[in-house]
Amino acid sequence: MEGYKMNKKSGIETLPNYVFAGFWLRFFAFLIDLICISIITHATIGLFYKIMGLESDKSIITFYGIASLAIYLTYFVLLTKLNSGQTIGKMIFGIRVVSFEEKELSWQTIFIRECICRFILKNFVFQIGYLVAAFTPKKQHIGDYFSNTSVVVIRSLEAINYGQKISNSKTLNLERIK
Repeated sequence: MEGYKMNKKSGIETLPNYVFAGFWLRFFAFLIDLICISIITHATIGLFYKIMGLESDKSIITFYGIASLAIYLTYFVLLTKLNSGQTIGKMIFGIRVVSFEEKELSWQTIFIRECICRFILKNFVFQIGYLVAAFTPKKQHIGDYFSNTSVVVIRSLEAINYGQKISNSKTLNLERIK
């Protein structure tokens, strides 16, 4: 069974450490993030261009393109770091980024995942790198592989942590559970 581990001694399947967020959940969270980024970009750069009476050429080599890219990358880097692995889209869908090596996401991990890999994946040709998440066991896209991260469902983490607390307590007070 996918996501479950088999205890070799008892032969009993145990709960996974993580329940990975599927492709479509991540996709819709990403769409929400793109809407937020678009609003921020138009509210800042778009407004600046309108006030100055400039025409906004949206190719990447113009000031507008570079500033838009900076907003795009900054959005993912800062929100992921400051919100424990969550952007606005991830918050809405109850998912977050976790590292398989670190308890808390480091700036280095976030920079690799959210800046370098997102910059590469932003190019239309490389966006296929996101589709990989639909077919991998840990639901990882290319950026997740390079940063050793994935996106998990938060409620499942809370349930697993709660279950571990109960199993680790020496005496179980059934009255407390009722």
